[in-house]
Order: sequence, then C-alpha cells, then structure tokens
Amino acid sequence: MTDSAAAYVICSNPRSGTTLLCDMLARTGVAGRPDSFFREKSLQEWCDDWGITGPADPQDPEFTKRYFDAMRKEGRGDTPVFGMRVMGPDLGLACAWLDRAHPGQPSAPAGFDAAFGPTRFVHLSRADKLAEAVSYLRAEQTGFWHQRPDGSALEHLEPTQPEGFDAAAIHARKLELAGYDAAWEAWFAAEGITPLRITYEALAENPNGVLALVLAFIGQDPALASGVAPGVRKLANATSAAWIARYRSLYPDG
Repeated sequence: MTDSAAAYVICSNPRSGTTLLCDMLARTGVAGRPDSFFREKSLQEWCDDWGITGPADPQDPEFTKRYFDAMRKEGRGDTPVFGMRVMGPDLGLACAWLDRAHPGQPSAPAGFDAAFGPTRFVHLSRADKLAEAVSYLRAEQTGFWHQRPDGSALEHLEPTQPEGFDAAAIHARKLELAGYDAAWEAWFAAEGITPLRITYEALAENPNGVLALVLAFIGQDPALASGVAPGVRKLANATSAAWIARYRSLYPDG
C-alpha cells in the first residue's frame, strides 16, 4: 500500500467495465464516488442533480467554479478521496476545461492536481476489441447499458440504432475503440504518466482482486475489497457470441 492519494482518475473507454469498478470503489466507503463528470452529454444532468442553474457552459468561468465545487463534493462523497472516470471521447474536453480553470500548469496531470489534489491514474482497458465493439453496438441498439446482479436494469436509455447484426457498424466501433486506446497511450507518454494498468478481462474474472489492486494504488486498505459484492452483471449472452462468430466469418483477419 502506498501513501494515500487525494484523487484518482479511471482512464478508459466505453464497455470496458468502468461501471462495475466505479460501483465497487464507491461501495468500499473510502474511495469517493467516481463517475463521468466530464462527459459532455451529461453536464446538464449533473447540473440538474446539483442544483446549478443556467446554461452548462464550460467556457464560462462562473459556471466552471460552481460546477467544479459541486463535482469535487460529489466525487468525494463522505470520503477523503476524490474519484472520477474519464472516457476516451471526453479526454479533450477534460484537459481543455482544466487548463482554463487552472491556467499556467506545466502539464495535464498538474491541472488535475490543481483541481483535485495529488492525482493518480488508473488505465482500465479491454483486450478483446471485437467483444467490446459488439457490446458497444448492442447497448446503443437496445438502450440497455448496465444491469444489476438480479437482472434488473441499472441504466436503460433510448436506443440510438436500429436493432440487428451489422458487420459494418461493428467494424466501425472496433476501429473507434482501438483509436481511443491509441490516444490514451499517446497521452500517457506525452504527459509522463505511469498509470496502474488493469484489464476488463481481469476485472470480470476476479473483481475483488482488481479492486484490491486499485485500493492499494490510491493508498487505501486493499483488505476492504474482500467485503464488496459486485453490483453490476455482465450483459454478454448468446446473441453477443453469435454476432462475434458471424463477424469473424466475414472478417477472418479482423
């Protein structure tokens, strides 16, 4: 176990297990309440939840002050540690907003430090990009993004795509996700960040073991992981497997 961090950021992409990890971290009672506070599409929802009135405008210094104050409170919960996740599509917004909120910082990590205190970075990635792409497309088509262990919906949104197997759409999602992976690696290298690296596959196989690794990395007691039950259930099913097999028959090298 290392010295305690003031904050941590889970760096990841859609359908990589972040909801499971964030939920388990929050359940420990010592690691804040990590969520996607820099997701552009969710800014107004966060404002509504936090009672912030007026337009959600990251360019506005007064809005930024109110939003950052509320974000810090939400991300800490009743714990000493601030947690958040940043998805690949939102990295640009996060860095630009932090740069405006705390100008003159020598690096992006310094911007996170200025906003949230000394910050550590966790990179959660998914090795199987095809399975990730299928999961992504199916969630868009059904609107069913996450479910609880009992099978009930944890997050159900309006579908954004017509339902059905679509090899071209799967391929496009696969390339998109690989691009986000490459962008994360480029950002870590450019900013001199050495993140804790964990995978979706390891998290799915041993969620409490991965949780313990993250707790130790941010300076909290890893033994707390043993008492945390996963609050999210895998959505992959026979349809997912059939789509993967069908895609591979069409793209044997892809």
